[in-house]
Amino acid sequence: MEIRKNIFKQKILKFEKQIGIWSCLSNNTVAEILSVVGFDWIVIDMEHSPNDIQEVLVQLQIIQGFSSEPIVRVPWNEPVMVKRVLDMGAQSILFPYVEDEKEALAAVESTRYPPKGIRGVMSAARMNKYGTVSDYYKKADDQICVIVQCESKKAIQNIPKIAAVEGVDGIFIGPSDLSASIGKIGQFEDEEVQSLISLGLENCKKSNIPAGILTAKKDFAKKYVADGFTYVAINSDTNLIARSAENLLKEFK
Repeated sequence: MEIRKNIFKQKILKFEKQIGIWSCLSNNTVAEILSVVGFDWIVIDMEHSPNDIQEVLVQLQIIQGFSSEPIVRVPWNEPVMVKRVLDMGAQSILFPYVEDEKEALAAVESTRYPPKGIRGVMSAARMNKYGTVSDYYKKADDQICVIVQCESKKAIQNIPKIAAVEGVDGIFIGPSDLSASIGKIGQFEDEEVQSLISLGLENCKKSNIPAGILTAKKDFAKKYVADGFTYVAINSDTNLIARSAENLLKEFK
């Protein structure tokens, strides 16, 4: 059998627009609904959501049955969880809070087999279709997409160095932690926060690496796409349900 092709990786490396969504509800039915709708990519969040390893596996199995690319945001930049998620068949990994090129290299190495990295070898698991993809170990690197989150002023300034690390496929700017890093937590529309986001995008363009971002504001999402972000998450499942329910109730009370 053939290794699964990572179409999302292919497209962002060509700077083709990809629209995604954050999935935080740890629910396989929600994952299926988002996949049916047709988002290009769906983040399965393990950092700020109650997703455990078994729940991630089920969501991977569901999403990969559709055209959407599941991107697993691991809880932290550490190799054990990365190894387990990759063995379960994830091919796109989002690493939170990467500050410099040293941390970016550690992220890449956790996705690579020796001698290029430190990923442990499992002979038969979901990632190689239970041993039926005979050349998986030779081709795995080409299909694994490594995205690192730059979520502080320091990280934004270090994007050129981070982007230069071989194996980093994309930069993702995290507005929430970015706002907190300059003492303006939650003030996403603040001029200084937006200025840092713009600087991050500019650094990505200069480094010729695709940039991504998340926002729940439709106007900002359209702006980010127009500005040149390659992959944009336009909301989260949690926020969609909460705000829709809230607005619906207001019409009757």
